[in-house]
Amino acid sequence: METKTKSPVLIYTEQTPNPETLKFVTNRMLYRGTADFQDPDLAQEWSPLATELFKQPYVKGVYICNNFVSITKQVNYEWADIMLRLKEFIKSYVAEGNPIVKEGFDEFMAQLEAERGAGMEYSEDEAVIVKKIKELIDTYVKPAVEMDGGNIEFERYEDGVVYLTMQGACSGCPSSTVTLKSGIEGMLKRMIPEVKEVVAAMG
Repeated sequence: METKTKSPVLIYTEQTPNPETLKFVTNRMLYRGTADFQDPDLAQEWSPLATELFKQPYVKGVYICNNFVSITKQVNYEWADIMLRLKEFIKSYVAEGNPIVKEGFDEFMAQLEAERGAGMEYSEDEAVIVKKIKELIDTYVKPAVEMDGGNIEFERYEDGVVYLTMQGACSGCPSSTVTLKSGIEGMLKRMIPEVKEVVAAMG
């Protein structure tokens, strides 16, 4: 049996800038891409792991990316009381080889994104700006916030204003406003003169 040679699942936690969100990092690739679940309904449809986590009264949000799961807790619970339980649960869930995110989730989200942006008709000039904005976010912003267990997605560009969606640890994080304003807004304004402001889209 080859299964015996499989290395054990290792898991450790990392703090994120958001006190309500903790990053559970494993030594396995869980999902190539980003899967953000803010409520049990979307999870029910696409992620067996997130669905199980939402069954716990203290889980408010689940974000899965590469080898980690960021969990946002309800404010009336303390990490000290629930961290070990979550750690053990994720560890055994992954060790048993249970499904994390269903096939087709990426395509589903891309379609949703397209529908959301369908009403946004960019002029030729705007389309060039949008392309630049997306490239800068993918290159500089995403890798940095991923380290903190979160993600930032471009939503739309309108009259010089860039709307971004916060996910995972970035969602509801006290310091994400600072990141958004001083970090991302500063960079985009420097690199793309047409950008006047960066705001968080209310998802």
